[in-house]
Amino acid sequence: MSDTPPSDPGDGLSPLGWARRGFGHGFGLPAVMLMCTMCGIGGLVRDIGYPVWAGTLSTLLIWAGPAQVVLFGAVAAGASLPATALAVSLSSARFLPMTVSVLPLARAGGASLPATVLAAHLVSMTTWVEGLRRLPNVPLAGRMPYFLGYAFAIIGAGMLATHAGFYLYAVLPALLAAALLFTTPLFFTAAMMSSARTMADWIALGSGLFGALLLSPLLPSGLDFLLIGLVGGTAAYAVQRRAGRGAA
Repeated sequence: MSDTPPSDPGDGLSPLGWARRGFGHGFGLPAVMLMCTMCGIGGLVRDIGYPVWAGTLSTLLIWAGPAQVVLFGAVAAGASLPATALAVSLSSARFLPMTVSVLPLARAGGASLPATVLAAHLVSMTTWVEGLRRLPNVPLAGRMPYFLGYAFAIIGAGMLATHAGFYLYAVLPALLAAALLFTTPLFFTAAMMSSARTMADWIALGSGLFGALLLSPLLPSGLDFLLIGLVGGTAAYAVQRRAGRGAA
């Protein structure tokens, strides 16, 4: 990961300057890991016989690797449009808590409604994790420009990798192409573990990991991660709340 931006509010950077700084910081290890995953998406698009522009456009409009896998998997299976739309929506429901936790940081210095809506669309696992880590060190007035610049770099890298993956899939071994889909979740897990500080953090991470391994095969597709996250997050919150009462 690249260095966290300085917290000096008097460095004289304009909003455009903070956007440029965020854009520059976006091209680091998180972007590389994301590009590996999006190469896998491009390969999946090629595998089902869809054109390259459909995969690249899906990255821009959906901006969620698992939801894109659900979309193209449903297309390949011949699922109906309403069922496909519902499955994609349920798969992306996990972004709601991410969005409501990182956007207050991004718009703390004041931001217009269009900028806030755009920032909400650009929230992903990568921008959420890095936003929580970086934004507290950015002056209030520079947070939204910085976040947008960083997110534009990430989504641009994702679109480029999706496009390239469509063509790389023809020369990559099938197992390697499939493995590329797991690089971003692995980075996300490692980043969350490195920032875990309390018992509640570890309970949330542990319940998500073991719940996904043990319960996903038993739960409806599209609802599994949502239900596991709800139960695990509620358990972690209950532990944290009880610990706070005990300390008081």
